[in-house]
Amino acid sequence: MSIFDFAAGTSPAASDSALCSRKACRAGASWQLLWNNPKIHTPERRKTWLACEDHRGWLEDYLQTRGLWKETLPLEPGSADSPLEQDN
Repeated sequence: MSIFDFAAGTSPAASDSALCSRKACRAGASWQLLWNNPKIHTPERRKTWLACEDHRGWLEDYLQTRGLWKETLPLEPGSADSPLEQDN
């Protein structure tokens, strides 16, 4: 547990779980939204936002409107070999 977890009132278990990337949402994520910014990323690069059921549509629309969205996939436990990038 870090000082930031203590200040935010979160437990170590909560900080280890996949949470929705929507600002102020603390719900568990069930979707991965893969995206990249073609102005600064190579075409094969994929950044990931996580989404709960309630915010999947909002986050997809946000990325699609800006031409950044690439793909949405279900988030399955243990499906990612490397840490997911969460960019809020």
